[in-house]
Amino acid sequence: MMPVSSPFPNLDANLAVALDALLAERSVTRAAARLHTSPAAMSRTLARLRRVLQDPLLVRAGQAMVPTPRAEALRGEAAAVVRRLEALLTPSGESDPAALRRTFTVQASDVVGAALAPGLLEQARRRAPGVSLRVLAEDAEAGPALREGRVDLEIGAIDHVDPETRVEELAALRMAAGVRAGHPLAEGALTPARLAAAEHVSVSRRGRFTGPLDAALAERGLSRRVGAVLPGHLAAMALAATSDVVCLVPAAPAGEAPSPLSATADALGLRLLEIPLPLPPLTIAMAWHPRHTADVPHRWLRDTVRRVFRPDTENPNSER
Repeated sequence: MMPVSSPFPNLDANLAVALDALLAERSVTRAAARLHTSPAAMSRTLARLRRVLQDPLLVRAGQAMVPTPRAEALRGEAAAVVRRLEALLTPSGESDPAALRRTFTVQASDVVGAALAPGLLEQARRRAPGVSLRVLAEDAEAGPALREGRVDLEIGAIDHVDPETRVEELAALRMAAGVRAGHPLAEGALTPARLAAAEHVSVSRRGRFTGPLDAALAERGLSRRVGAVLPGHLAAMALAATSDVVCLVPAAPAGEAPSPLSATADALGLRLLEIPLPLPPLTIAMAWHPRHTADVPHRWLRDTVRRVFRPDTENPNSER
């Protein structure tokens, strides 16, 4: 058995385990078998216990060994200490979500937060009523926030994490053109030229007017006019729902179940049009600091995000 380093010379957790076994078995040989060690090693441990406690503990009585009064007094306490050590050093395993009492801080873009919050709250209400959710706005400083414990989970387009941060992909979404009902683009075939001729609203936390759509249009000698740049998709979608501007909306690939993000577009009455250009997918992922990987409540949070974002996930407990 490996000794436990301690500033107290007589403090060794293995001694408590050995003492419990010796007092329960009243035999060096049986105590050794119980702890999967040799009788010689257990005999040396008994000698050490006698020196530490300044008591013989077990003494010969014919063919048997009997405990001293000090050993009898220590027997119950030794067993209790070992039980506490086992509880302390045993992996937490599964816990009942209904027993959780915790507030989780999630950092997400506005559209991701709006898409996930209803499902997360519903899952918490049904399975973990003691859980509360705090959603913070998307921020370029998410990496340090995860590392410093100010944020439990980041969900969105993860592109700025620290090297040690764990990242799991949730979905690869296509970008669709969101327009109001009755928009001219909704009538007839949508071509690159018609798309370029419309007025657009762009979404960028950094205020950028251009993006992948502009690069794809430029390859065909086309350019679009961006009338406004907004920091979040919700504001852009709301603007598109009440005007003739076009906004880009993250949507599930054709043929797949609708993404929770497209539900917001549906609620606003937006029509989603297939963009006739090859655009890179938008990868939505969740990121967390590795100190939370084995934490049972945090694992519940990640499982719940998977369940909400990917309702068809067969095993929500699978970790990558």
